[in-house]
Amino acid sequence: MIRVVVADDEAVVRLGVRAVLAAADDVEVVAEAGTGRDAVDLVRAHRPDVAVLDIRMPGLDGLDAAARIRDLGTGTACLVLTTFADDAHISRALGEGVSGFVLKTGDPNEIIAGVRAAASGGAYLSPLVAKRVVDHLSGRGPRLHASARVSGLTAREREVLGLVGAGLSNAEIAARLNLVEGTVKVYVATVLKHLDVRNRVQAAIVAHEAGLIP
Repeated sequence: MIRVVVADDEAVVRLGVRAVLAAADDVEVVAEAGTGRDAVDLVRAHRPDVAVLDIRMPGLDGLDAAARIRDLGTGTACLVLTTFADDAHISRALGEGVSGFVLKTGDPNEIIAGVRAAASGGAYLSPLVAKRVVDHLSGRGPRLHASARVSGLTAREREVLGLVGAGLSNAEIAARLNLVEGTVKVYVATVLKHLDVRNRVQAAIVAHEAGLIP
C-alpha cells in the first residue's frame, strides 16, 4: 500500500482528496493536516510514502513544508496540489524538489497518478503544468544549454534520462532496457549528479530541453 499524508487548510478539500484516493485500491491516507507545520509533524510521525500538500496554507505553506519534509530524511515524496499554475509557483516547487504538481481543477485521476508516480520514485506534472514548463523551455537558448549539459553523458545514461523525462519509475526503466533495477538506480544517481539537479522532476526538464524524451 502507498501510505499518504494529505495537507490542506480547507477541510472540504481534504475530504475530497481522501475520497479520490480511496478509489485506488493501492493507496491509504494515514493522516490529514490543516497546516504546513502539522504536515511536517505528521510525516515525521508516520513516515508515509507521499505527502500531498496544498501550496497555500497558513503559517508554513506547502512548498516550505516540502523543503522541511525533504530535510527530515524520511524518504517521503511530496506532491503539490493547488489551484494555481503560475510560473512562479511552478519554478519554486521544482526548486524545492517536489515530485509532482497537480491542479485541483484538473481530472481527479491525476491525483492518483501523481501519488503513484511519486511513490515509485517517478515524477508527475498535470498536463497543463507540463505544457507551461515545456513552453517556457522551448526557446533555442535553453535547448542549446541542455544539449551541452547532457553531452558528457554516455549513450545509456542519455537513454535513462529520456525515460526519466517520460515519467517512468526505476522498475519501469529496468523492464524497458532489460536491466536490473539496482543498475538503473545507479544510472539515475549518476545522471542527477552530472546534471547537478536535485531530483527527477528537474532531470525531466533537462530531458525535455535536450529533446531526449522517447
